[in-house]
Amino acid sequence: MKKVAIIGCGLIGQGWAAVFAQAGFEVALYDKSTQVTDRVLHSMETRISDLLGFELITHTDATQMLKCIKIAPTLEEALDGAVYIQENGPEDVSIKKEITTLLDAIAEKNVPICSSTSGISASRYCEEIAGRDRCLVVHPINPPHLIPAVEIVPTPWTSQDIVSKVNSIMVDCRRETILLDREIDGFVVNRLQGALLEEAFKLVGSGVVSAADLDKAICDGLGLRWSFMGPMQTIHLNAPGGIAQYVERYGDMYRNFNIGHYQDVNWVSIVQEKLKDDFEKAIPISNIPEAQAGRDRKLMALLRHKKQARLETSKQ
Repeated sequence: MKKVAIIGCGLIGQGWAAVFAQAGFEVALYDKSTQVTDRVLHSMETRISDLLGFELITHTDATQMLKCIKIAPTLEEALDGAVYIQENGPEDVSIKKEITTLLDAIAEKNVPICSSTSGISASRYCEEIAGRDRCLVVHPINPPHLIPAVEIVPTPWTSQDIVSKVNSIMVDCRRETILLDREIDGFVVNRLQGALLEEAFKLVGSGVVSAADLDKAICDGLGLRWSFMGPMQTIHLNAPGGIAQYVERYGDMYRNFNIGHYQDVNWVSIVQEKLKDDFEKAIPISNIPEAQAGRDRKLMALLRHKKQARLETSKQ
């Protein structure tokens, strides 16, 4: 059984532990706070019990997962024999540098040192570290054991072998990997979330809409489609001629909303140079009506699920 080391056993570390244990890895949990480690196994039991209760794992899975998870009394013991390290320290560059330097000094060579940071590019803290070629960000979305998307963000000097190894491990853990071609603070997920939140705060703060009704715009509006297709595929299916026609029809309308700075973002050229061919290969224009029908079936299934969830909640 291959071993992974989880450094930092808060909510994110516990979520990662469940991910790796479910995939059959031996999981060594380490936290310098004994108050955290004293509680973590009980917390893991609760998380695993919840997965079982919702039939996301079997009884056999639950038993095996608990057997996989161990507390390491020292950092050295946590790292001993590990093929992968997931660090979950505070969002602070100096602390990241201190922790990563220590991990690099102890861990076996060629073992990836991955950070769960939500927005700090790894190059900001690992440039001067001897083993910087094995450092990168592997950013989960909270809670990690329930949301499968994971961002893999290498630095300019991260070894391709390390990137490939990390991607392979994440795939083995049944994660949906988002591999960034170049480093940027905030990565993809939180930059998208940040853009949405910026406009949300503006709309609520200026009295356009209440926070409750704004949330409806996502959970009862855009979020329904986004739960099974992203914004790019959404607009590809929202015009008979696909993504290129959508931008032709509505691009100027969005620009006239004066939401952001568009001088460096030419939707038309990006569609023509980077999106049109790929989207029309994946879903040809002639197949859009069929894809729209498939989308609508998924929406109906989702609405049925939400209706059932509301009924179950009302009975509690």
